[in-house]
Amino acid sequence: MKSLQERIAFKNPVKVECFDKDGNLKWTEEVFNGVVDEGINQLLDDGFNGGAQTFATAYIGLVDNSGFSAFANADTMASHAGWTESQDYAEATRVAWNPDAAASRAVTNSTTVDFTMNATKTIKGIFITSNSTKGGTTGTLWATAAFTSNASVVSSDVLKVTYTVSG
Repeated sequence: MKSLQERIAFKNPVKVECFDKDGNLKWTEEVFNGVVDEGINQLLDDGFNGGAQTFATAYIGLVDNSGFSAFANADTMASHAGWTESQDYAEATRVAWNPDAAASRAVTNSTTVDFTMNATKTIKGIFITSNSTKGGTTGTLWATAAFTSNASVVSSDVLKVTYTVSG
């Protein structure tokens, strides 16, 4: 018999593509996220203890490489000492992740989550939260994902994110 961890994948794929202003692909990152303690606990409460559907809409944010040291299982939106959010994109809020209906034990977004960069930056990764407020410290943090290499962007680059949760 498989363990719960083998049946439910808490490490899920994240694909980020960076396109220049002319639509040319500059780089691609494909990594796996780590679900934080707060995110797992919320999922279990929502699913099995009658909690509110916290992630009825989830939002993706960008992690700045500047000052990055590490992600931790204990990270929350209010407390994540090893990283900061990059707000250097044109969208007014964190961008909503809108997955399609579940199929084959997974949900994913067929329409990418797009960020139009408005500065020259190095992006370290992404995070998923229940709060859309850019730079906000409330809401529930679901997961974080670090890129395998530092991802350089310039103003008018577009980052296109695809995220899948599977079990």
